[in-house]
Amino acid sequence: MMQQPLQPVADGHVYVSLEHLMMFEHRARGLSFIARQPVSSVLSGTRASRLRGRGLSFDELRHYSPGDDLRHLDWRASLRLGKPFIRTFTEERDRPTLLLVDQRMSMFFGSRMNLKSVTAAEVAALAAWIAFQAGDRVGGVVFDDQSIETIRPLRSRARVEALCSMIVRANQALNATRPDVAEGLIFDRVLRNCLNSAGHDHLICIISDFAGVTEHTLPLLRQLRAHNDVLALQVVDPMATALPERGKVTVTQGELQIDLNVEQRQVTRPLGAFLNGRLDDVATLMKRSQIPLMLFDTAQDTVAQLRQALGRGQPSRSVGARP
Repeated sequence: MMQQPLQPVADGHVYVSLEHLMMFEHRARGLSFIARQPVSSVLSGTRASRLRGRGLSFDELRHYSPGDDLRHLDWRASLRLGKPFIRTFTEERDRPTLLLVDQRMSMFFGSRMNLKSVTAAEVAALAAWIAFQAGDRVGGVVFDDQSIETIRPLRSRARVEALCSMIVRANQALNATRPDVAEGLIFDRVLRNCLNSAGHDHLICIISDFAGVTEHTLPLLRQLRAHNDVLALQVVDPMATALPERGKVTVTQGELQIDLNVEQRQVTRPLGAFLNGRLDDVATLMKRSQIPLMLFDTAQDTVAQLRQALGRGQPSRSVGARP
């Protein structure tokens, strides 16, 4: 008799459930990616880190009044009519938020508390609820090693739930025996798809470990940022910054498994250099793209880390902040 495959146990550490992601609604209250940020926020520092916020639409042309911003002076109308006229604008009531959520096999790893795939799902749920509570439309792209699933932005609780359900399906499909049939260029494909669908004035949150970037990734990110606000939310495991001092590290891709003795210098030095180099590469990529970068450690509470990154929480030990 054929044995039925075991169903994943959604414990919030190895796999997530829809109920788990929906519960982040109340924990997202008071958080915003766009509103004026505290000085300690990642988004308040350099010019490249300031997000544009919602777009402005033309409201009316009216007579100039003392105190009006001269940058809004309509020179053509003023010269034609012989009096100074000002163009006024109103902020758009909502705007689309697109969440790009990585659920590839590279995310199916964790040395403490959560797997990277779980932390990514939590970050995505938080970002979705933040956008929804701001009155914005919410949509997303969830991708694994081979497929890309898209849901168009809409302002409704049902749309947030549908996006969370899509994330849960991809998350629970991950397992250690999954065959190694990854498509190496999937990350760039996701960015191209986003370019074709996003258009202008979106908030785009890329939630990933940023494995598999190529020489095409930088120009794609720059194109995305040219007309949209883009945030990079990188999920990292503590082992990327601090290898254990003794014992063994088991590395597997599902079929083959290798035990590495971390007490040996010939193992520790190259492995540590490789993992730290990966973090540096992503930090450099985002700096060149002028995209704000936030790090999320799988060994810490996701909400607390986001609050800290936005300057709205108490400092806590973080995973090697990068310049």
